[in-house]
Amino acid sequence: MMTVNSAQRGATLIEVLVSLIILAGGVLGVSALLTTGLRVNMASYLRTQAVVYSQDLTERMRANAAGVQAGDYDNPVAALTANCLQPAGCSAAQMAAHDVSEWTTLLATNLPAGTGLVCIDSDPTGATPAAPGCDGVGEIHAIHIWWDDDRDGVAEQSIVSSFQP
Repeated sequence: MMTVNSAQRGATLIEVLVSLIILAGGVLGVSALLTTGLRVNMASYLRTQAVVYSQDLTERMRANAAGVQAGDYDNPVAALTANCLQPAGCSAAQMAAHDVSEWTTLLATNLPAGTGLVCIDSDPTGATPAAPGCDGVGEIHAIHIWWDDDRDGVAEQSIVSSFQP
């Protein structure tokens, strides 16, 4: 003779297994959501850093107005000059090269595969690190910053800001 309790045991085990499968799916969904949130948060942080570094170079250019007027910030060769850190100072061209050197070091240090360029460019859109496309036309300085957002070895993210004296 079979009792009522023994007939219910199999159905309860199946219900527990189904509940575990549903719970596992929920945990996987939450972990995917957290991973996506962290990735988006990091991308936002890197973009914010790029904007800060763009503003940094803009402020350096404002401080060296003579160098901007002389065209010393049009794709300068980055070079550190010790005199630029002394009260006696250095020339406007040396300061421009020093500024760009410090700035590119900041980009390389704080952005993954970070690189940057400042030049006079009439159309700064569509530039890449390999082909920045600076044409030297006009008075507007384009400040390009590129970095590798997804860490695949290619700097595909970029921002461009402009500075006009």
